[in-house]
Amino acid sequence: MDFAELVKKRQSDRKYAATPVDATKIAQCIESARLSPSSNNSQPWKFIVIDEPVLIEQVAQCADSLGMNKFTHQAPVMVAVVIERQNLLSTAGSLVQQKDYSLIDVGIAVNQFCLQAADLGLGTCIIGWFDEKKLKKLLGVPRSLRLPLLISLGHSEASTRAKVRKPTEKMSSRNRY
Repeated sequence: MDFAELVKKRQSDRKYAATPVDATKIAQCIESARLSPSSNNSQPWKFIVIDEPVLIEQVAQCADSLGMNKFTHQAPVMVAVVIERQNLLSTAGSLVQQKDYSLIDVGIAVNQFCLQAADLGLGTCIIGWFDEKKLKKLLGVPRSLRLPLLISLGHSEASTRAKVRKPTEKMSSRNRY
């Protein structure tokens, strides 16, 4: 697919068919995330693919609160994204520059995962609202690590929507702020 079309196609999908997702497509999404660039090649991420129906329901319960994320109950696959420890150079750089490079790196990897999914005809939604403590316990993630994002994955039943975004001149400039 043409990249410009792919960017327009990728959206936050919140309605999924009950159709299972082919394991090779999931593997392609994971591979695209694996190949993402990261600060000093630290690759500070781990993607946990959840496709067991009982576990998916438990994950959905962690995400479904205060009226948020009810759609997660119908997603055939959920992916938990864990921030792993950075390598020494990235940790030092993060401290000196006062920028958490691991968050940037994970964001890039998650975006590549989602763009690959869209290219394969799958829908995704990046989710940040969930009970992290409960989810970490459920998935056996060490308490010392962060689990900032979930990704729902499946065959979307939603049509591609027009993107509503700020005008270009409000979100970019040349040479000065």
